[in-house]
Amino acid sequence: MFTSQGPTFRELTVQALSSVERGYDLLAPKFDRTPFRTPDRFLEAVAGALGALGPFDAGLDVCCGTGAGVRVLRPLCRERVTGTDFSTGMLAAAGAAFGDGGTPAVDWVRADARALPFSREFDLAVSFGAFGHFLPAERPALFAGVHRALRPGGLFAFPVGAPQPVRSPLYWALLGFDSVMRVRNALWRPRFVMYYRTFPLGSVREDLAGAGFTVRLQPLEEFGRRADGSPNWRLVVARKE
Repeated sequence: MFTSQGPTFRELTVQALSSVERGYDLLAPKFDRTPFRTPDRFLEAVAGALGALGPFDAGLDVCCGTGAGVRVLRPLCRERVTGTDFSTGMLAAAGAAFGDGGTPAVDWVRADARALPFSREFDLAVSFGAFGHFLPAERPALFAGVHRALRPGGLFAFPVGAPQPVRSPLYWALLGFDSVMRVRNALWRPRFVMYYRTFPLGSVREDLAGAGFTVRLQPLEEFGRRADGSPNWRLVVARKE
């Protein structure tokens, strides 16, 4: 992250003291050279799982950032793909990366994911790495907007990792990060909402069902299983009936 290609420590500090929107506007030119971009192996695993559920006509990447999810959608969709994000900087970086060519066509829409401006336009929606930016109380509006954007029978899919055991160093690292963010947001404005432990699968399933989705879970076997036999990663597949 602190290489000549990635953001400097100072740039990350400025981002962390900004709002979410302004922070990502600043980070956008170097975002794909940070660990925050969804790794290709996750994109490929999700694309493989969704390939068996298609074909799809139109796809939506919710909180698209620089377009990682659009790369998943393009081979799966026959007519069009839309990426939406509220950061103009991220959308500009995505548009520059994809250019004007390719099939199907890609369009970029600036919008708040809690108030998506679509109605029955898409057969498939995906999202990668963005849910930590939404507080639990905001999930119903987020999921309701995706539900409204989908056609009947449409799918909303995203990967979710298993919770880390208490003995794992990663458990304590994520807990520490979230604790620091809570202190930062209590003391500093504007807030920067980014938490790693506010998206538990049980509550997420309840909120999806409340928005009108039927939910099933598909193991992503590429990432192995835990000692108790449960998968390390699952694909949440929520269908609009």
